[in-house]
Amino acid sequence: EVQLVESGGGLVQAGGSLRLSCAASGFIFDDYAIGWFRQAPGKEREGVSCISSRDGTTYYADSVKGRFTISSDNAKNTVYLQMNSLKPEDTAVYYCAAGGVAVTTCKFYEYDYWGQGTQVTVSS
Repeated sequence: EVQLVESGGGLVQAGGSLRLSCAASGFIFDDYAIGWFRQAPGKEREGVSCISSRDGTTYYADSVKGRFTISSDNAKNTVYLQMNSLKPEDTAVYYCAAGGVAVTTCKFYEYDYWGQGTQVTVSS
């Protein structure tokens, strides 16, 4: 059974940091890309950052470049999203997802397996 379990969300003040974790199981981790996506109320789900577990290729949305860093620990089947300099507009439910795609973009409809999401709230 494929499982993706996110953790690390919470409430933080603007300018603060959080690290999200996505623990994966039930599939061959090295064969998949893992992405972080977010969805705010009334908005479409958007790709934040994606990483290829095979070769480490990464993608970042323009809105998070220079502030967020994605990394993968293949030994632990876990992907992290380090989020620094958080802004109120980063507030959303963050999901991790797995897809058998190349990381050239980070489109939610290309990803097959999804976690349950973790809430990130940034106060001003």
